[in-house]
Parts: sequence; C-alpha cells; structure tokens
Amino acid sequence: MYFTDRGIEELDQRRGDEQVTLGWLAEQFRAFVDEHPEFETPVERLATWLARLDDEPDDD
Repeated sequence: MYFTDRGIEELDQRRGDEQVTLGWLAEQFRAFVDEHPEFETPVERLATWLARLDDEPDDD
C-alpha cells in the first residue's frame, strides 16, 4: 500500500456515500492550492487527468 492510499481510504470511509459535483471538487482543489501552493503542480495534473478521462488515447 502506498502512503497516499491511507488518505484515499479515509476519504472513502468518511465521505464515500456523499455525492458532489465536479464544480464543488474544482473549488476544493482551488482552496487546497491557495493554502498549499507547493502542491499546485500535482493538483493541476490530477485535475487535468480527471478532466480528460474520456478522451481517446494519443497514438504517440
């Protein structure tokens, strides 16, 4: 188990039954980066990955 899995497991256990909008999630990402600017790049990468999940894979 990766260290980050603990946070994911806690999120699932504590809030897994909730429904949220992607707009709400985007606001939480912004608030997190405002408080922790050193995490701007990983949060941006995660947001971009989530935004593009349905895109066709590149043939590169």
